[in-house]
Amino acid sequence: MVYEQIAANRRASLFVCLIFAAVVILLGWLLGELWGVPWLGLAIALGVSLGSVYTAYYNSDQIVLRMSGARPLLKAEHPHLFNSVEGLAIAAGIPTPRCYVIGDSAPNAFATGRDPAHGVVCVTTGLLDKMNRLQVEGVVAHEMSHIKNLDTRLQVLVAVLVGTTVLLSDWILRSMFYGRRGRRSRVRGGQGMAILFLVGLVLALLAPLIAQLLRLAISRRREYLADASAALLTRYPEGLAGALEKLAVDTEPLEAANRATAHLYIVNPLKGESRWQSLFDTHPPIADRVRRLRSM
Repeated sequence: MVYEQIAANRRASLFVCLIFAAVVILLGWLLGELWGVPWLGLAIALGVSLGSVYTAYYNSDQIVLRMSGARPLLKAEHPHLFNSVEGLAIAAGIPTPRCYVIGDSAPNAFATGRDPAHGVVCVTTGLLDKMNRLQVEGVVAHEMSHIKNLDTRLQVLVAVLVGTTVLLSDWILRSMFYGRRGRRSRVRGGQGMAILFLVGLVLALLAPLIAQLLRLAISRRREYLADASAALLTRYPEGLAGALEKLAVDTEPLEAANRATAHLYIVNPLKGESRWQSLFDTHPPIADRVRRLRSM
């Protein structure tokens, strides 16, 4: 059951990523058509994406930790946490991640780092105070799974693709409404240009929404995958299931979190959102995650 769920989530995530990349390529081609130089739009889309990925790849972990107000955790403060991290890292076959802590009474945790060699597991003081050892181990195993499965790298890629999609869509709209359609577009004119204009307008308007929905789909899939992988690491799904139930009933918002970092946490740290906002949540329903864990 666990292996089947892991395989299914990986296939679905790969499929969504391919769709994501296709949207960016299509927008780049359309931008080039509007400018009269098709390859230019593709080159810009590729250049912006690669440049953003390079910058985020090497700096995303430190940016996130600074934004969250996290500090390195000393082993003497919580030795049982370090023991759990070291043991689970051995079980996962990856280097031991660095441990960070956020001084906040709201229980939560996240992982970051571009690869297992640079992995970071960050927890709040509230998580350490409110969870028992088996529940803390379940949460750590979940975050360790994000690192092992390279979800932290995927999150950087997806964030860059979303940003590139929004940027290209904005350029397309500006090109249309300010007359920058290029020589080729002016030569074609007529019905062909009208069709291109209509397609471009629809794509430019819908692409940011499509990109956001794809990002949410990937994020939810990776949460299910990390849950399944955590159960496999600990051989005790109830530990994570119990932790998720405690997180679900805790109503205290995490002050260090914001919309830019909320998707990183094991559960949504922004409490009190409306039902409409919950439709765009980066996390699957906790009740569903608990049900899946207990069915393993």
